[in-house]
Amino acid sequence: MASTLHIHELYVQRGEGSQAYGVYLPELDLREGQIIAVTGESGCGKSTLLECLGLLLAPGRVGAFTLGRTGIDIKALLASGNQSALAAIRARHLGFMLQTGGLLPYLTVQENILLPRKLLGLSGQGASYAPTLSALDLAPLLKKRPSMLSIGERQRVAFARALAHEPQVILADEPTASLDPVRAQKLFELFTHLVEKTGISAVVVSHDWELVQRFGLECMHAQVNPNETCFTLRTTLDLS
Repeated sequence: MASTLHIHELYVQRGEGSQAYGVYLPELDLREGQIIAVTGESGCGKSTLLECLGLLLAPGRVGAFTLGRTGIDIKALLASGNQSALAAIRARHLGFMLQTGGLLPYLTVQENILLPRKLLGLSGQGASYAPTLSALDLAPLLKKRPSMLSIGERQRVAFARALAHEPQVILADEPTASLDPVRAQKLFELFTHLVEKTGISAVVVSHDWELVQRFGLECMHAQVNPNETCFTLRTTLDLS
């Protein structure tokens, strides 16, 4: 399988002086159709790592950083400070799914889902639109606004929106945090099914370690050291 995200020796620092804290990722090679979970205790730097992967936060140093099947050289763009190019890549090739859903309250469900395509100037609804609506059971909700939806429904809409412009990588920050265990498992099932079916890749930050283990996901687990967290890849999450 082709690699959609390759990173080597990424380091980012928050704060200065005695308050400085680093987040370190030695290696990541994300393949098409693969989901990797980022796990660790609260405050260890999971969201900081996701911001770096999502080109929202520039690392202090990085040995290699390429994105997409064509190997876009993100390291070179970061070094040149080309913010417009980075923003364009972020909008076209990445899909974001936030804890709260992040839906715009004045748009309908359908308008929220198709917004990324509209902003990119993409025509039509895209090949994944109908299958995604069917898998997530969203057709009855299309004319509703977010205020009329349950938390679980909002999360399903947020997932559909993250897929709408057919990105190469989805970055999800605690997508099941506000759901009860039954709905969390259902969303995770839909998430893994659609990621594998569409051939995209996903990085999911999650506190739900049992759910991650149940689905047998590979994990980047946080090893917390003095003044630094190191995220290392494990085949499965060991809860013992």
